[in-house]
Amino acid sequence: QLNVVESGGGLVQPGGSLTLSCVVSGGNLNYFAIGWFRQAPGKEREAISCISSSTGRFEYADSVKGRFTIFKHNAANTASLQMTNLGPEDSAVYYCAADGVSDQNRCSMRSYEYNYWGQGTRVTVSP
Repeated sequence: QLNVVESGGGLVQPGGSLTLSCVVSGGNLNYFAIGWFRQAPGKEREAISCISSSTGRFEYADSVKGRFTIFKHNAANTASLQMTNLGPEDSAVYYCAADGVSDQNRCSMRSYEYNYWGQGTRVTVSP
């Protein structure tokens, strides 16, 4: 059973930066794609970014493109999401999810394709 734990959330001022971390245990991250999702109060869960198991393929939602960067560190079984130029619209609970995949060069922005989820870490962007 894969265990996923996010950390790094907190309060940040508009225009600031934050890096979220995702630690995976119970499995080898070389065989899993990682997705980051977020959910703001009263809104549906939104896909932010994903990265393939090989780390060679990644995608971003238009809302974060150019501001967020996803990383996956297979040797350390961790992933991270570097977020810059944050705005109030980025306030949400952020989730890391892992998907065991057969295609090492593919990742999905669809939440239903992910089997393992963390508990979430809250990001609040406010003056």
